[in-house]
Amino acid sequence: MRKKLLALALALVCAALPGCGGGTQAPAPQDPAPASNELRVGIAQDLDDTLDPHKTVAAGTREVLFNVFEGLVKPSPEGELIPAVAESWELSDDHLTYTFHIRQGITFHDGSPVTAGDAAWSLLRLADPQEADVAAVAALSAIASVETPDAATLVLTLSEPSPEFLSYLTAAVLPADYADQDTQPIGTGPFRFVSRTAQESVILERYDGYWGDLPALERVTYRIFENADSILLGIQAGAVDLFAHLTRTQAAQLPEDFLAAEGYMNLVQALYLNNAVEPFNDVRVRQALCYAVDVDALLDLAFDGYGFPIGSSMYPAFGKYYDPSLADLYPHDTEKAKALLAEAGYPDGFSMTITVPSNYQPHVDTAQVLAAQLEEVGVQAEIVPVEWGAWLEDVYQGRNFESTVIGVDAANMTARALLERFVSTAGNNFINYHSAAYDALFAAAQSAYDDAEQTAIYREMERNLAENAANVYLQDMADLVAVRKGLQGLQFYPIYALDLSTLYWAE
Repeated sequence: MRKKLLALALALVCAALPGCGGGTQAPAPQDPAPASNELRVGIAQDLDDTLDPHKTVAAGTREVLFNVFEGLVKPSPEGELIPAVAESWELSDDHLTYTFHIRQGITFHDGSPVTAGDAAWSLLRLADPQEADVAAVAALSAIASVETPDAATLVLTLSEPSPEFLSYLTAAVLPADYADQDTQPIGTGPFRFVSRTAQESVILERYDGYWGDLPALERVTYRIFENADSILLGIQAGAVDLFAHLTRTQAAQLPEDFLAAEGYMNLVQALYLNNAVEPFNDVRVRQALCYAVDVDALLDLAFDGYGFPIGSSMYPAFGKYYDPSLADLYPHDTEKAKALLAEAGYPDGFSMTITVPSNYQPHVDTAQVLAAQLEEVGVQAEIVPVEWGAWLEDVYQGRNFESTVIGVDAANMTARALLERFVSTAGNNFINYHSAAYDALFAAAQSAYDDAEQTAIYREMERNLAENAANVYLQDMADLVAVRKGLQGLQFYPIYALDLSTLYWAE
């Protein structure tokens, strides 16, 4: 398996060199071939009810909207922050004042000019925890004052230095006076929103007024396949040209006119445990489950050995924060697991449920292997498949679950984005993790102005999660992308994103 992990690491570094699919013949009838300036992308879930990027919560929705919206800065495939809405900026010597210069001539998709006032309104909206339905960004609360001396200049002064602050300015800049962002979103990105048909499709078109290099593609249609079985059928029937996040089994059955590009998903897949319900409110039970699960065997059985084992809420693409030693904290040991269960008052095990979104076959496959492994220590796990909308409402928002298999990503390129969610008071702490020591570490990280010091604290937070077995951490999943032959330019990012602006059809 180490060879396979190395191969995947090389694939990520080399920007996803494609490898061959399984070579099975596609069934007839076939959909017509795409036009040279169009692309059809398959996705495994419908988008959130709102398309306002300040309100969305699902990683899959953000993956689509990545092509429609931009912040003052944006990420590059190499993990750097590069100019976007702001063409340049300066930071004062005391690290408190950022002066951004809005790009000359940049417009929103309705043709209206982007001003410093729009950027100020967008950031203040995200910084306000009282803003209705907005997923407030706590890091932006560090903004002490906002000034717009002219339409092209934005001055942000912080209450205290923040090494990560710039990373949060990837948040979308929106027009301040626009009221229909939920249903007819307007951004500054290379593609503009055209239409959406719920549970069927989303259509984007190239924005010819884009400030940067124009995409080669003129039109993109996202086709929604919420039934896992329909994904492969859609690919084989020629209904799509690109489909990300496939299982190894699906990739092996791609038709001959497709390739499988390999990278990482840049997320933390785990068996997430509701720490507020019995028996998962007992750390010994949670630790027992960690010992009971054999991650290497899971990767072999469900993923043909592909995937990167992790031991806490951090994935390897965040190199300086990632602690590889945590992946070895709980070596597979059924006797140790049984002893901990007995000590916690469950000598004969117990029954539990694993709620899993049915449209994500990799998570379903993972849950099935986990159930078999847990049975070896007397834990009877019933798998409860649910539709994606129900998972969001009941599990993520309602916290009405015992355990779930899912992948958690970072909305931007910061360790804070992955770790803040487990602070006791965090609104997105869906596992109900409560640790006074963890909360104190997070507070210390936010007042650490030295990058090395802050990095060390974040690594302590990761160890806290691992030692307290907040969840059963599994892997950063291999990202297998079905790519129709002739489609070029696919790039992988260190965040959960699919950039369509670099794609083109070879002549």
